[in-house]
Amino acid sequence: MSPATAASPLVIGHRGASGYRPEHTRSAYELAFALGADAVEPDIVATRDGVLVLRHENEISGTTDVATRPEFAGRRTTREVDGAALTGWFTEDFTWAELSTLRARERIGEVRQASASFNGRYPVIRLRELFALIDTAADEQRRLIRMVAEFKHAAHFEALGLPLDELFAAELDAAGWGAGDERLIMEAFEPTLLDRLAERGIRGRRVFLIEGAGAPWDLVLEHGRKAPTYDSFVSASGLASLTGRFDGVSVGKARLVAAPKATDAPPARPSDSGPLTGGRLVEVAHAAGLDVYTWTLRPENRFLEPRFRRGSVRAAYGDWAAEFAEVVATGVDGIFVDHPDLGVDARAAGRVSGGRA
Repeated sequence: MSPATAASPLVIGHRGASGYRPEHTRSAYELAFALGADAVEPDIVATRDGVLVLRHENEISGTTDVATRPEFAGRRTTREVDGAALTGWFTEDFTWAELSTLRARERIGEVRQASASFNGRYPVIRLRELFALIDTAADEQRRLIRMVAEFKHAAHFEALGLPLDELFAAELDAAGWGAGDERLIMEAFEPTLLDRLAERGIRGRRVFLIEGAGAPWDLVLEHGRKAPTYDSFVSASGLASLTGRFDGVSVGKARLVAAPKATDAPPARPSDSGPLTGGRLVEVAHAAGLDVYTWTLRPENRFLEPRFRRGSVRAAYGDWAAEFAEVVATGVDGIFVDHPDLGVDARAAGRVSGGRA
């Protein structure tokens, strides 16, 4: 069953059920399965000894208790990642045995205090454990559950002698997933990494992540200032250029639901020469044979577009149902959600109202 023939849009548990539990923990993933997620999305980074672990970034001070651990105080350093200087603790400076002793923390505890109450309860997990969790949940629930694997900072890890594509192929095989199958969707902000996954014979849909600004770091390394921007890839011609190379694109939700700026003059007539937005982006991508995914749907005022916010408390829920409904109505093929149950509800509401089923 391909995403095109499954229930649409796919409801993808973003780092598990990360609205309810610290992200990338066993508890977050198990809760996502229980809440009806069709897939879960791990962020993949590497350790010094080549183990793939699940963290939002390779800098881990915001998602673990590493800063409180005196034995690792000397690992704090400043490093350049994708052209930006960062100070903290990095997965590539730890072995898996060392990382496995850390405990996860809620990354945005000021907004999600309930999730933060679980700080320190769950260990960091490796990718291989998630394969097993998916297999177990699929057997217990008797349904297909997918993995949407996101590869972080591939060029950075390649330069360190930790090629994510090679390490991922080995993990797939060790987990009994062979070279991949219909359960696997792979995504990255760096198109070169997606090409390498295909060259290795890894099967599964490949999705190009489109950032809101800038250019892919691997292309910047190759072309410098002449590197194509993310915007250029979501024009009509840019999408057409991806046909046959990738299976889809994944865009930030602002490209689908953000209101135009008050100073923006409406065009004399619709034009597809620049970056596309809203339902038109989805329509043109579908015509080019590409799926469209979007990230990240969250119910708190802090993350909603201004027109959907209610009240002044950033952690309070706004009119999330209206924003989610607008996203679903564009015809997207997959939605990344921190609260999988809300995504399932939004999909069901879209069917009732005549949205794309």
